[in-house]
Amino acid sequence: MPDSELLLYRSADGAVRVQCRLDGDTVWLSQRQLAELYQLGVGTVNHHIKAIFAEGELTPEATLRRYRIVQDEGSRQITREVDHFSLPMILAVGFRVRSPRGTQFRQWALERLGEYLTKGFALDDARLRAPPGPGVPDYFDELLERIRDIRASERRMYLRVREIFALAADYTPDDSTTSKVFQVIQNKLHFAATGLTAPELIAARAQADAPNMGLTSWRGDQVLKSDVVIAKNYLSEPEIDELNRIVVMFLDFAEDQARRRAQIFLKDWQTRLDDFLRFNDRAVLPDAGRVSREEANRVASEEYSRFTARLRAELEAEGEAELRAVAQIQRPTPKRR
Repeated sequence: MPDSELLLYRSADGAVRVQCRLDGDTVWLSQRQLAELYQLGVGTVNHHIKAIFAEGELTPEATLRRYRIVQDEGSRQITREVDHFSLPMILAVGFRVRSPRGTQFRQWALERLGEYLTKGFALDDARLRAPPGPGVPDYFDELLERIRDIRASERRMYLRVREIFALAADYTPDDSTTSKVFQVIQNKLHFAATGLTAPELIAARAQADAPNMGLTSWRGDQVLKSDVVIAKNYLSEPEIDELNRIVVMFLDFAEDQARRRAQIFLKDWQTRLDDFLRFNDRAVLPDAGRVSREEANRVASEEYSRFTARLRAELEAEGEAELRAVAQIQRPTPKRR
């Protein structure tokens, strides 16, 4: 079982580090290690753990595991099965203990939570800069993938492209030309990743009879009309990864051009994007595509109407079947003569 170094927080008297076990994408500490971490007696830690289980905050099945460890007892080495507790329990105990270390932990936790609520993220920069050792998961690539996906989202991309367009020599606020140029760029990027423009993707993949109308992602618990007119919602995971990489590379290129204050007109961005795609061996959209945005939205709207009608019919059929089943159960048994 590999060991890992757990850094929960950094206190005024230095870094608090505890050797812990890494297993199942979480870390595990024994009662003795928890007592060391929070500067408590083992009995106090045990009291908090029992209270947490009794109140149903956590369950033993999810947070308790026994590991075999070797302990020195006098001149002998004894092998014992020792209870270890996962990260949720480590954190739960930290919010209950009354000790200077517990106070420091809560201050650290509230600071991290405040950063998350204010910024939408909280990062351990030092940990991400230093690659982990053998046997320890490295989540840096996952972080990059999630950032690419966020940066390539339609709303985020539009805001960034609009900021870049604002530096164009012929840019004017509220100019419909800006929106049109963005749609052209969006189509070229989707075509480079999938071979279809954004409207072509929507028109081809919006299907009322398909599960979730053919969407692979959407914002809420159920598919809404606003979801079905976003081309990226229909892409498979490989296509999303391909699109995200192309979008992020282009945004880096465009931001570099803009920051160097090179005089560029709005119409030039289409040519520069084509050159960028060719340089990166990507397919270049040769025309405006076979489907307009208006046509794609019309198809998506019609399919969505059929989709919601199908769902309503299925729910009504399920309701009627349940009523018939209840009526069958409640029907009195005929008396035998």
